[in-house]
Amino acid sequence: MSVADALWRFPSAMMAWRNLGRNRMRTALAALGIVIGVVAISSLGMAGVALQQQATSNLGSLTNQVSVSAGQDSDYDGVTEDQVEEIRSIITDAEVIPQKSNSTTVSSRGQEAYVSVTGVTNAAALYDVTSGEAPERLQTGALISNSTARELGLELGDPVEYDGQLYRITGLIDSGSGFGPGGGRGELVIPISGLADQEHYDSVTIIAADGDAATEISETLDEHFNTDGRDEEEILRVSSYASAQENINSFLNTLQLALLGIGGISLVVASVAILNVMLMSTVERRGEIGVLRAVGIRRGEVLRMILTEATFLGTLGGLVGAGCSLVVGAVMFQLVVGDPTGVLQWASARYLLYGFAFAVFASVLSGIYPAWKAANDSPVEALRG
Repeated sequence: MSVADALWRFPSAMMAWRNLGRNRMRTALAALGIVIGVVAISSLGMAGVALQQQATSNLGSLTNQVSVSAGQDSDYDGVTEDQVEEIRSIITDAEVIPQKSNSTTVSSRGQEAYVSVTGVTNAAALYDVTSGEAPERLQTGALISNSTARELGLELGDPVEYDGQLYRITGLIDSGSGFGPGGGRGELVIPISGLADQEHYDSVTIIAADGDAATEISETLDEHFNTDGRDEEEILRVSSYASAQENINSFLNTLQLALLGIGGISLVVASVAILNVMLMSTVERRGEIGVLRAVGIRRGEVLRMILTEATFLGTLGGLVGAGCSLVVGAVMFQLVVGDPTGVLQWASARYLLYGFAFAVFASVLSGIYPAWKAANDSPVEALRG
């Protein structure tokens, strides 16, 4: 069954469909403008969602972290054992992990690499490994970043030397993890006893339940150590990454609105094209519309016919544009997030609906003036041409 056969019970709709088929090239070009506009709006909206998901993924392990180090008013060049115990007495519902750090050059098979050395006990809480293991109590062995292991040709079980002590590699650190000086890149992690010559801890990492808990812990520690009556000192520098995600989300939301605005311009241009097509169509069919009016077709029927043409254009262009946007969105999610199915989530799929709805609305809006002009044209004047 053809579209025309399906619309035979609706005369205005059937005439509108036939009128669009009279000049298929002009109809196709108008619909193409709508397709481009829908793809622009939907794709840019989904691009913003993909970027936001990537930022959330990259910062997800940081947002519940609190980092503590010596402040500018501290009498020590690090965090003391007493301060660590005091932190543990204050923060009872989070993991408190003190760290010591240094740097050295690791050599193997004639190759050398400069690495940051981190001494820690609970390595599992801070590091993700691609192979091997990161023990909760690192007492023997060592972890080394994947990039450094590849550079030096090291594998699990190979020895590395630091300060005259040999450590066997028990795990390879994922380059995207780690909170030591190397941030998981160019880093050697050894038991904290390997840095026993350093009196104080360089930093303390506190792992909270979530970002809100991290913010609360940060404020509690800052108030306890850095506020003495009315005087404020920075005995310990307390940093929380929880606000970073909020700031990035705020920026990405603003960016997304800007991208949607740019995409919306494309649909505005398409709307102008539709307005031009509908005006040209009504001018060319002025005599035909005059005959319809002369044989008794009412103004409302003419008005519905022209508006239906515009609606068909918007619907056709919107559907094709949404389909193209779905493919573009899947490619973007694959490239940015690594998961093309993310385009089907409501956070991104809603932009397909927004683009389609905007296309239909813009098309109908563009058809109002040509429809009004055609419906109110005098039948006598129309028949004269």
